Amino acid sequence: MSITSKSIKILWSNAAGRCSFRGCTERLSVEEAEGVTPYTLGEMAHIKGNKLGSNRYDADQPALERDGYENLILLCPTHHTLIDKAENEAEYSVELLHEMKQEHEEFVSNRLQITELKSLEQLKDKIAPYMAENHQVWDQYGPMSENARKNPNSDQVYALWTSERLSTIVPNNREIKELLVEYRALFSRKEHRVVSKFIKHVESYEQWVEDKIPYNAVQRFPSDFEDLILGE
Repeated sequence: MSITSKSIKILWSNAAGRCSFRGCTERLSVEEAEGVTPYTLGEMAHIKGNKLGSNRYDADQPALERDGYENLILLCPTHHTLIDKAENEAEYSVELLHEMKQEHEEFVSNRLQITELKSLEQLKDKIAPYMAENHQVWDQYGPMSENARKNPNSDQVYALWTSERLSTIVPNNREIKELLVEYRALFSRKEHRVVSKFIKHVESYEQWVEDKIPYNAVQRFPSDFEDLILGE
């Protein structure tokens, strides 16, 4: 048994690509350094150990559950090593690790503290930074980026693009969609068509995360949504 693609994508997107250890939140993608191919640092740690003799191992746990999302926590290498040291087994219990994971994922999902928006311009100002982050990820790590062109067959570069989609684009899209749903009435009748196209794009991304569709079936980002939000 191994960790499934679906579990990997849910774990990375729910953690926004950051270490879930309490008080850490280190970003787990490493950008390109001089002469070094970009790579990712994230490690998917088992909460109940994955083999006999490992910390918190449960012999009665079915293999499917052992490698499932519920039994995984995204950590940086430092904290993965810490929780798996034999002498730390009692300190980092199954219950504590589940608690840390839940706290971190709640932190990610509650990043967007919606204050009351009274105008379309306020809504656009709220959305624009998320779109800017997504655009930066596309420019720097996407298939048309300089990194991808310089390293067309690199598994590390592809892994980095995958992790950035899950760590940045998916969480940002969730927050943009939440804003759009909450304040959709601010848009004109003509603009609703463009808003709907973006929401469909977000929903297809979520279907990819859930392994319901392949990535090439994700609906393309509608460029007219960018015009709508960033246009004068």
